[in-house]
Amino acid sequence: MNEIIRKRKSIRKYDMEPLDAATLEMVQEQIQKVKPLYSGIRYSIEITNKTKGLFNIKAPHYIVFRSEAKDGAEENIGFIGQQLDLLLPEAGLGTCWLGASKPMEDFDPVLQPVICMSFGKPGEPLYREHSEFKRKALSEISEGTDERLEAARLAPSGMNLQGWYFISENGKIHCYRKKSLLSFKDIMARIDMGIAIYHIAAESKEFQFVKEANAPVRKGYAYSGTVSQG
Repeated sequence: MNEIIRKRKSIRKYDMEPLDAATLEMVQEQIQKVKPLYSGIRYSIEITNKTKGLFNIKAPHYIVFRSEAKDGAEENIGFIGQQLDLLLPEAGLGTCWLGASKPMEDFDPVLQPVICMSFGKPGEPLYREHSEFKRKALSEISEGTDERLEAARLAPSGMNLQGWYFISENGKIHCYRKKSLLSFKDIMARIDMGIAIYHIAAESKEFQFVKEANAPVRKGYAYSGTVSQG
């Protein structure tokens, strides 16, 4: 398994000293490396020093993810952002998804803010032991056998709800998110789905995500798509 997936941690305490120009340039370079889940959805990623929101965390820097409003936009942002959540710790930086945070100012009429991520030098241990993860058992969130499901199980989610389900069959992984009538919870479930899908992608030799017409039905969950290659 990807070593960062095995030990990653959401950092909520930071050294508030701003990062130097060289480090911020490195972060921008990492931003340019990310790949979307859906190539047909426009998005942008920017760095700011201030955000606002109910669950905001004090940090020296934040990443703002924006997207046009299209089906799959939230899953796309989750997939994109999780790449940075795994890349930045390799450079010694802590990160944390901020579900209810937004930029202080917003003037873009097309690309609306979806979610933010704090980052900076950690003010607490950057990593944790595999045994320290508080996650549901695989039997609660999946059926079938596939080594990549453990990586999906370790993915972060809003309020650690882990509102996903996976069905593995014939080398495929069908992905589902828990249904919710509340708009905020539904948005977060979609973002979380994209995060988990990236963890599967990171463990796949080849990766393709498609919508299958005859995917199995999971009661209480909405079908998001299928990882079709191992």
